[in-house]
Amino acid sequence: MVADDSPLTRKILKTLIESDNRFKVIGMARDGIEAIKKTNELNPDVILMDIKMPSMDGLTALQYILEKNIPVIVISSLGEKHSVIAYEALELGAFDYIPKISDLYYLKDKLLKRLYAAYLFSISENAKKKFFEEKSKKSYKSEENKVKTSISNTDYFAVAIGISTGGPRTIYDVLPKLPANLNAAIFLVQHIPSQFTKTYTERLNANCELKVVEAEENMEIKPGYVYVGRGGYHLKLRNGLESINIFLSKTPKHLFIPSVDVMMNSVLEIYGKKTIGILMTGMGDDGANAMVKIKEAGGYTIAESKETAVVFGMPAEAIKRKGVNKILPSYNIAEEIIKKVGLQNGNR
Repeated sequence: MVADDSPLTRKILKTLIESDNRFKVIGMARDGIEAIKKTNELNPDVILMDIKMPSMDGLTALQYILEKNIPVIVISSLGEKHSVIAYEALELGAFDYIPKISDLYYLKDKLLKRLYAAYLFSISENAKKKFFEEKSKKSYKSEENKVKTSISNTDYFAVAIGISTGGPRTIYDVLPKLPANLNAAIFLVQHIPSQFTKTYTERLNANCELKVVEAEENMEIKPGYVYVGRGGYHLKLRNGLESINIFLSKTPKHLFIPSVDVMMNSVLEIYGKKTIGILMTGMGDDGANAMVKIKEAGGYTIAESKETAVVFGMPAEAIKRKGVNKILPSYNIAEEIIKKVGLQNGNR
């Protein structure tokens, strides 16, 4: 189903979607109220919905529609205000986001890939149960979310996490459970539009004991920090005179910038066998090759299990290539990190 207040946009989206014979648009809505009504009547497999609509906006409608456990792909303009709202939709539980640009035909391939991934998700009862079981994640720092820890030395200094579709929600199964005195730095690449990374970082920082920051050029690496890859730049590291520092780069050319593979390879170059690689929910295979290298170098690798991955693509590729030491559901990953890394006690 397509929900957008523009008749022309609805027509174009319908044409694009039905150009692939796997899909049929069974209904269209002009606003949030009509979107809810038609969702109840038609029970579509996937909904493509604009965020800014009259009568009832897409964000409000989304909260009602998610009660039906139907994946929603949000489509919105690229302005800063709209970007924040679209990111809120991802946090609420929207399956994915596609930017609304003047030439919608340019988005055809991306749109069809996202729709098919959402369809596969919609027919997976286990994935849907996990993804929709928590409608609100406002109190991430509660005592029940903390993993019990004990002071210990560690063999590891870096945790490299790659995550894509479903990540803005799933990452909260991991980072808020980690203590402020974790004896490692965390490097995080999330595949989201570049205008989202600032909001993504700020929201995580507000809900984690670790300090979460957007990576900046020449920033010094410290344990107890999460460094989020900045949109439009690869997250790399280099050795300085007295510290390890962030190095932002637009090369190499890659489908994703920042790329999980590029980030993990750079972390491995600096930390060697003292690297933990973690690949979570997402389409494609970004990060899979780097996971193999980390494992071969004597590091430790974790893949999110099919049980909790919204899209079991990236983790599955790492497993297929024999680049994984352990497969875990998202809610057990934090405990495994602490077990391997330990807490700061004055010794590295």
